[in-house]
Amino acid sequence: MTHSTLLFVAALLAFGVGIAHSFLGEKYLLTRLFRRPDLPTLFGGTSFPVRTLRFAWHITTVAWWGFGAMLWVASRDQLSQDNALTVLAITMLVTALLILIASRGRHLAWPVFVAIAAAALYAGR
Repeated sequence: MTHSTLLFVAALLAFGVGIAHSFLGEKYLLTRLFRRPDLPTLFGGTSFPVRTLRFAWHITTVAWWGFGAMLWVASRDQLSQDNALTVLAITMLVTALLILIASRGRHLAWPVFVAIAAAALYAGR
């Protein structure tokens, strides 16, 4: 198997693991966890902790997809510093959007991830 083929297979596996992690985690772990009567309350209820745990779980998938994208770019022999920084910036931006949407802007990590994405994009240009 060639170097490029191995990297491509690794990229597919990273994307697949991300899909399985989000789907199975949502189905078998998160939904059962959120049914518990003793969830912590913040901001007057359990919706903020539930949304925070949910996006924190799915951010792992976003990260694995970012790694998968990096492997895919490497499989095409195009892993320059600029391309690597672009993939990282997109991964950070998707992370920021996930946090912003899921927390309805209440979790303050999203501006940090936007700043990381902007810095990486700027440095890569």
